[in-house]
Amino acid sequence: MLDRLALRLAKPVVDAAAAGLAARGIGADQVTLAGFGFGVLAALSVALGFTGLGLLLLLLNRALDGVDGALARATGPTERGAFLDITLDFVFYAAIPLAFAIQDPGANALAAAILLAAFLATGTSFLAFAVMAEKRGLKSTAFPAKSFYYLGGLTEGTETILCFAAMCVWPAHFAGIALFYAGLCAVTAMTRLVAGWRLFA
Repeated sequence: MLDRLALRLAKPVVDAAAAGLAARGIGADQVTLAGFGFGVLAALSVALGFTGLGLLLLLLNRALDGVDGALARATGPTERGAFLDITLDFVFYAAIPLAFAIQDPGANALAAAILLAAFLATGTSFLAFAVMAEKRGLKSTAFPAKSFYYLGGLTEGTETILCFAAMCVWPAHFAGIALFYAGLCAVTAMTRLVAGWRLFA
């Protein structure tokens, strides 16, 4: 829901960073892998109870995720890069709730499992829609710069990062935040199922 606004606001800074990296001969795949490394460190920090550090590393992960796309568009996008980007993003999204479950299994494990199930529903509907849209040659007018059909919803990347940030700031309230966000993800999955049902009839 907020991705278009976030992308528009961040675009000048992201494009400038991408231009600087391109001038130094750094490729988009390198940035993607570096960002994923920060994401892994964020999850490890959260699992060990250092949620403040986890939040900082999480934000670095997301910053590089924005830069790698701009860098790819500036230097020439590749199918390998798009595949790597989306795959590592989904691994990162799963790693943060898992890290909270590891940090305090008694308090967090059930809520983390429910949130991960909700993520599975949103991720599957998102990717399945993109595959079918590609077969039909459809393009997203809302996100024309994306390398595949990007179907939005109530919970997109921006909302997910805000959710993770709230978890890191208030780790004692992880379960409540996770269950609330899982409910929003369920709504997103349902709207995507309805959209696919209608469009691909």
